[in-house]
Amino acid sequence: MTDAELASSVDTLAPRAGVRSSHYVTILVGLLAAAIFINYVDRGNLATAAPLIKDELRLSNTQIGVLLSAFFWTYSPVQLLIGWLMARSSAVVLLGWSVALWSLATVLTGVASGFTLLLLLRFLLGLGEGGAFPCMSKLLAENLPPEKLGAANGLVGAGLATGPAFGTLVGGFIMAQFGWRAGFLVFGLASLVWLVPWIALGRGERSTPRRVATPMPSYLAILRRREAWGTISGHFAANYTLYFVLTWLPLYLVKDRGFSIREMAEFGALAYCIFGASAVAAGWTCDRLIARGAALDSVRKATIVIGHVGAALCLLASAMGGSMVALTGLLATGVFFGLTHSCLFAIAQTIAGPHAAGKWVALQNCIANFGGIVAPIATGFIVDRTGLFAGAFALASAIALLGALAWGLVIPRVEPIDWTQEP
Repeated sequence: MTDAELASSVDTLAPRAGVRSSHYVTILVGLLAAAIFINYVDRGNLATAAPLIKDELRLSNTQIGVLLSAFFWTYSPVQLLIGWLMARSSAVVLLGWSVALWSLATVLTGVASGFTLLLLLRFLLGLGEGGAFPCMSKLLAENLPPEKLGAANGLVGAGLATGPAFGTLVGGFIMAQFGWRAGFLVFGLASLVWLVPWIALGRGERSTPRRVATPMPSYLAILRRREAWGTISGHFAANYTLYFVLTWLPLYLVKDRGFSIREMAEFGALAYCIFGASAVAAGWTCDRLIARGAALDSVRKATIVIGHVGAALCLLASAMGGSMVALTGLLATGVFFGLTHSCLFAIAQTIAGPHAAGKWVALQNCIANFGGIVAPIATGFIVDRTGLFAGAFALASAIALLGALAWGLVIPRVEPIDWTQEP
């Protein structure tokens, strides 16, 4: 997104969000994408380290699944608190505290030992990272109009994808050379550097207070909307398939397909890079189509439905083929993940509108991230019982197809809700 495009977005939003310079919005979008990048580096470290931790601590597949899932036990419910706090505090301030907390949890994981302590630190990591997407969505919806949200969310999606890519590749190399603890210490301390420019941005944010014409809707008011159940169900399916790959890809490639730790790191990073490039390209293309007269509703829905269907087919191919077919299918899955995540939050931000987007996404992310709780545990259970990953791939594929139905049929139209008409 260029400065000129962002400047036009700022001019459009001047009456509702205060006049913002294109420079401010450019930095804002860049730092939000960087925060999501860091978010996914830190939450994905455990998956990268799983083969080493499993052997050193002699953990079962089920215990690894519990550790991978435990993050979401606090990550999901704390988002309701974040949504409530955003009506009373700045999203900029809340996001800063969130990054500080999850960075601390990452550092402490590097000096922890034993299943119980690792479990508690995963809980702490979830508490910190719970503020990321609600705050990001509120800030984007306040500073960009709906027709410009594709490119911005595509950049955020690139951060979401390249975080695991960087964490898998660089983290894999660090852990292979210096042990798994070194990876957590390095990334946790590096994450704190992001707070320096964010604090500087926060000083400018406080100088331009915002007012909204209507009060923020309650969670109950949001749940009364059919659109909310469409975005929640679709997001759940997207999260299940994403976290199935994110949490189990390293173990799958090493233990089931016979790749080395270094090869796993290289192929895993490539898959996430494809995901990131696809998200940026899809977000930019959607915005261009809308700018040329295509209906916003049709563009966003078609893109995200194609993303879900394509991911489902690729996962099936990965389950049914040999090692090279499986690897090719996983790489192609990254393309369709990019289509999905260029629109996933943009749809919610558009429907909720600027003053309700943070609370809507907090509720949506809270419920939808149960997919992140279920996917690692279900996968570990299936693999332990059958000795194969095929059943886990088939389940993820079926859930992806259900997500396509949610986005395409449950949501009537992708357009802003008039909250003044709500009871």
